[in-house]
Amino acid sequence: MDPMAMVSLQADVPEPLLRSMRSFIEAHPNWDQYRLFQAALAGFLVQNGLESREVTRCYLANLFPLRGGFGPSLVMGSAAGDGDDDADSSSRPGGL
Repeated sequence: MDPMAMVSLQADVPEPLLRSMRSFIEAHPNWDQYRLFQAALAGFLVQNGLESREVTRCYLANLFPLRGGFGPSLVMGSAAGDGDDDADSSSRPGGL
């Protein structure tokens, strides 16, 4: 199985959460709904004990999209960034 294979999913989201998500995306143009959801889901799993290199890489790739490839040195924590770059690195539309 390809660890970076993409699947689509649909979820019901409470209105206050959706409004907050839209506000965040409007204030941070380098984020879109896909990147936000992927980072949130991967972050939740990592912070709650899931030990998976693939999920950790997905989490880091969403936080640091302009940092290039994720080799062992980045995953081990030798590179840093604030995850709030102004350039939009996503090729998908960010409409909600």
